[in-house]
Amino acid sequence: LRGPSMAVDTACSSSLVAFHLACRSIATGECGQAIVGGVSLHTHPYGFVAFSKASMLSRQGACRVFDAAGDGYVRSEGGGVFLLKDYDQALADGDRILAVVAGSAVNSDGRKSGLTVPSVQAQAALLRHAYAEAGIAPSEIDYLEAHGTGTAVGDPVETHALGEALGQHRPKENPLLIGSVK
Repeated sequence: LRGPSMAVDTACSSSLVAFHLACRSIATGECGQAIVGGVSLHTHPYGFVAFSKASMLSRQGACRVFDAAGDGYVRSEGGGVFLLKDYDQALADGDRILAVVAGSAVNSDGRKSGLTVPSVQAQAALLRHAYAEAGIAPSEIDYLEAHGTGTAVGDPVETHALGEALGQHRPKENPLLIGSVK
């Protein structure tokens, strides 16, 4: 294995940022294929204590995304790994293709009041950029799997950004369906 190798820590978005960087590395020819993954392990109670004090964890022990009863999320462990390859090369090699990445993008919220208060404008700008780069019109999207924190702050920000970037460009009789499997 050769090519770029790095650990990425951008809080909740680490795995997606690593995925984006791997896609870019393939697109620029820096590497021909990439193994990219993410893992979340909770080996110390500090995160539970800090997030509980910040009222981010559900007292009910269930993440109720986009629900008035939502009071936070439930921390869990997990991991995942992807093998990414240039589409034309995968076809030429006869690889079994499970999914195609149409595009990806990253940005920063810029100055804000805190980690747990994302920027609607920054999220909407990122969504518009990613879909434009992928060549996908908002009206072509039937369903969107959202981050969905289950918090009183995060869920409204996310749904507002989705509405601003993707929902406004749809006829009222064809709303954008969103959900979040937790």
